[in-house]
Amino acid sequence: MGSVDGRQGATSGSEDARVSEPRPQAPASADNGTTVPAAAVDSPAGAGESAAVAGPGAPTSPQGGVTGQVPHGRAEPVPAAPPPGPAPAPPPGWGPPPPGWALQPRWGPPPAGYPPPFPPEPPAPRKPPHRWGFGAYVLVELIFLSVSALLGWLVLGRGQVTVGALALGLAVPTVIAAAAALLITRLRGNGPRIDLGLEWSWRDVGLGLAFGFGGLVLTIPASIAYAAILGHDTSSAVGDLFNGVRAGPGAAIGVFLIVVFLAPLCEEIVYRGLLWGAMEKHGAGRWLAFALTTLLFALAHFEFTRTPLLFIVAIPIGLARLYTGRLLASVVAHQINNLLPGLALLFALLGVAPM
Repeated sequence: MGSVDGRQGATSGSEDARVSEPRPQAPASADNGTTVPAAAVDSPAGAGESAAVAGPGAPTSPQGGVTGQVPHGRAEPVPAAPPPGPAPAPPPGWGPPPPGWALQPRWGPPPAGYPPPFPPEPPAPRKPPHRWGFGAYVLVELIFLSVSALLGWLVLGRGQVTVGALALGLAVPTVIAAAAALLITRLRGNGPRIDLGLEWSWRDVGLGLAFGFGGLVLTIPASIAYAAILGHDTSSAVGDLFNGVRAGPGAAIGVFLIVVFLAPLCEEIVYRGLLWGAMEKHGAGRWLAFALTTLLFALAHFEFTRTPLLFIVAIPIGLARLYTGRLLASVVAHQINNLLPGLALLFALLGVAPM
């Protein structure tokens, strides 16, 4: 009996040992259809309960995986699956990636073959060509000289000269010449706005003021030095025309407006508008156009003793035209340049100050 009991005990012990061994389990499936390893299932041996699947609330290991309880109590980390969802979107402004290139979140320049983030800016539209050139400028100059000669003969031939007649002789030839230039751009070109750059802009007004007042820093010392060298020969043709003439406030203000506002506008249309555009048509660069228009502007006044001074005076006016590419800034700079001579002429006509 003892041996039988011993064999039975041994048999029972071996069976208990086989029962206590962990049985291999098939991988369980989670609710979302993914397979969870057996190590992630908590199923104690001998219990009749079904295996519990690790879910979002399952404990995690320090390495970031899901911790599964095995029968022996050991905790093994399980790598976390990447979150489901679409691929990250490309940075703003980037086009679709080329075929075969895996889209990944990254910084820095795109790889070779990837489209640029922003398309290049289109080139600035070129100004349409016009059909007038140096012949138009020569025609306008001939008109100016002819009208000036005719009015001079009519006004000075009578002997009695008034302020009104002098003002007309000063304004009318310049206005007719500028009107002829504008008409030429209409008939043979694209109009004054495109061909001459004659359009309104507050920015150009500000730049014209800057070039005008800045130019006074150059022209005032040059005028003082030139007067010290040549003395009375530095007086202008307009000053000589109105020398000794007196006028009432209305006529004096009219002459002031002609000298300061009207004459600069007309002269700029002819020289830095029509002449500048003719030079550009024949292939001259803007610096060459600046130099030649400045020189011809100084010579066209027919005041040869003052030609070097007029050349210096014309430099900031031409720079305003050169910098902006339009005519309004040079018009404003020219008007600022004529402001001090216009005030001197106004006070002389009123008898407040000598000419």
